[in-house]
Amino acid sequence: MKKIAQGAEAKLFLDGKNVIKDRFKKTYRIKEIDDRLRGFRTRREAKIFNRLKDINFPAPRLIESYDKERLVMDFIDGTKVRDILEKSDYKRLCKEIGKKIAVLHNNGIIHGDLTTSNMLFKDEVYFIDFGLSFFSDKIEDKAVDIHLLKQALESKHYTIWEKCFESALVGYKKEAKDISLILDRFDRVEKRGRYKGKRKNI
Repeated sequence: MKKIAQGAEAKLFLDGKNVIKDRFKKTYRIKEIDDRLRGFRTRREAKIFNRLKDINFPAPRLIESYDKERLVMDFIDGTKVRDILEKSDYKRLCKEIGKKIAVLHNNGIIHGDLTTSNMLFKDEVYFIDFGLSFFSDKIEDKAVDIHLLKQALESKHYTIWEKCFESALVGYKKEAKDISLILDRFDRVEKRGRYKGKRKNI
């Protein structure tokens, strides 16, 4: 197995045509709490992957899951959108991203980490890393997901982020249910963020 990535919660290994995600133990946590938390997150992520398969969403397919710490998925040999966005037809790409976020939201899935590092391009855009994902139909959760996308674009793709986000919203609006409620809540989420920023600077 070849280690290909590591985050705060897990390590990723490439084993042939499969990706193995291992949630490693956190020694600073009480063992019982750590076991329960890792188990909960692993089972939840497995359920997310099963739902993605049911709706034929472009994402890795779950092959096997182990109760506490391990998921085995197929490997998608694509390029991170992060690395190609500026060099691509980014308006078209972001419109596609927006449409696919809407598909997730319409099916009650909140990604929770919508960055271009968690998207791969291989003929189309695939979403990866559902470690922070959860099921919800709440308008607030969908609005926060969109807010996180905006922040990620602004941070990583600062020269084109406004056009990227505008294009993503165009795609999102075409597919999303309850769009007026979501955008209204998004504006409120944005105002909360600006207010917190001002408070920090006082």
